Amino acid sequence: MIELKGRTIQKEVEAEAGLSLLDLAMKNGVDWSFSCTRGTCARCRCLVTEGMEFLEEITDEEWDRLEPEEFEEGYRLGCQAIVKENAGRITAANKTYF
Repeated sequence: MIELKGRTIQKEVEAEAGLSLLDLAMKNGVDWSFSCTRGTCARCRCLVTEGMEFLEEITDEEWDRLEPEEFEEGYRLGCQAIVKENAGRITAANKTYF
């Protein structure tokens, strides 16, 4: 299961390998901030507090937009954080800069 916390909506949804956290939020009606879906705007930034190991590796787009300290704290871009096969529990909250 994946727990997604948007601006005002929080839902638990089924993990679907190959989809991003942003994809899952949009598919399930979670009000997740975003503008581009390509990793260039960083509006979909989120804090992953559980299950980081069930997400694919950090992408070049994320390295371009986020600071190393943010990765250490658990931040990812929702559009770039792709769910792995056989994922366990993931908890993520949309934490945009603005």
